[in-house]
Amino acid sequence: MPDYHDATALAELVKTKQASPLELVDDAIRRIEQVNPALNAVILPLFEQARDAARGAIPDGPFRGVPYLVKDILAACAGVPMTSGSRMLKDYVPDHDSELVRRLRRAGFIFVGKTNTPEFGFLPTTEPVLFGATKNPWNLGHSVGGSSGGSSAAVAARIVPAAHANDGGGSIRIPASCCGLFGLKPTRGRITLGPDLGDVMGGFVVEHAVTLSVRDSAAILDVTEGPMPGDPYFAPRPVRPYVEEARTAPGRLRIALSTRAATGVPVHEDCVAAARDAARLCESLGHHVEEREPPISGDLLMQAFMVPWAAGATATLDGLGMLGGVAATRDNVEPLSFALAELGRKHSAAAYLMSTTFLQRIAREVARFMADYDVWLTPTLAEPPPPLGSFDAPPDSPLAPLLRSGAFSPFTPIQNVTGDPAMSVPLYWNAAGLPVGAHFAARYGEEATLFRLAAELEASRPWIERVPPVVASA
Repeated sequence: MPDYHDATALAELVKTKQASPLELVDDAIRRIEQVNPALNAVILPLFEQARDAARGAIPDGPFRGVPYLVKDILAACAGVPMTSGSRMLKDYVPDHDSELVRRLRRAGFIFVGKTNTPEFGFLPTTEPVLFGATKNPWNLGHSVGGSSGGSSAAVAARIVPAAHANDGGGSIRIPASCCGLFGLKPTRGRITLGPDLGDVMGGFVVEHAVTLSVRDSAAILDVTEGPMPGDPYFAPRPVRPYVEEARTAPGRLRIALSTRAATGVPVHEDCVAAARDAARLCESLGHHVEEREPPISGDLLMQAFMVPWAAGATATLDGLGMLGGVAATRDNVEPLSFALAELGRKHSAAAYLMSTTFLQRIAREVARFMADYDVWLTPTLAEPPPPLGSFDAPPDSPLAPLLRSGAFSPFTPIQNVTGDPAMSVPLYWNAAGLPVGAHFAARYGEEATLFRLAAELEASRPWIERVPPVVASA
């Protein structure tokens, strides 16, 4: 099969009988066997199941016969192990599909494997003890980011054109930036977490994908968005399909540019350069850009964010322990996860409610700021992809990786707090050949604005043919 088709183009090959689903699946399997030993992105092959599905009756959806990868957390597949990157759940096998997985199957996707994730998705790098580190296709000594790092490495390496991802503090956008992909975090409640979950960590966590193209992200959101009965809340329904929005000119947008992190951590010159380069590109396309930033208290943001994050870790370990029938111990979970859960136990219910109040106040401050702008542009990260091992915990300081995480990704958690949609767009590579994303956020419920702008940026500066060395040398 041709090397750099996106999922939409592969589906068209099947529709026009230029390729069969089995040919596409076999090609994805060949790519996994070829490049995955170097990357460690796919940790559970589903080759025979995929071949059986490709030979069978595939739903006649928009992605009929297209191979896809599922991140090994949150999205349950019946009869397929789901470890969440943890030794604690190494034997856990769900007995049902999550609603997202059902929708992906109805769209015609065929699952060829599951991808690596840090334990419970807690860190912005993908280096779990259970499966080992996923390596960056652009430089094997560097991190792919996280927590959707396995999916991102696989898409960047052209194993599949799109893969499942989720985001609780930047876990779609961080690895998209590190791997040179398009990664959109939808509005809170856009995609159901049912039937097992209403929300996670008070609404921080959302589901979606990492993709080679903007139109794939839009089309996948079209087939997965919407609530299911019993959801605690859901996002406003789109006015029209997102794939149509990706074909629509954005008009002249008002864009605010910020290169300083609200928390005050240093921002690497490459990341500042990436944001300013994106701003110049937007201006060249006719958009109005000015330097402004919302009045966010960085100290308040981080202190308030950490309370539900730690409490969420406690609930995650306790809840998954009940589900899998194995309690979390120092022997079966990593030191960070255990220490974070212990920290969560120390927070009172009043502290949790107070932190929620503070976070909602920050969300209102951002909403007031966004009343004057269509888009808020920042760096995606404060550093280029760091070397592997950068988030290792010293024996005497198991929570140290959290401080490292705050220095690495101070921008992305803001939209998990506000619930607003945001995207990392691959427009810039540094002198070392590593991708450095530009981050764009829009108002609550306005993914359409982001898809319109992203498609315009993609047309102006295409990235799909820019492939990492691991692909070029394969």
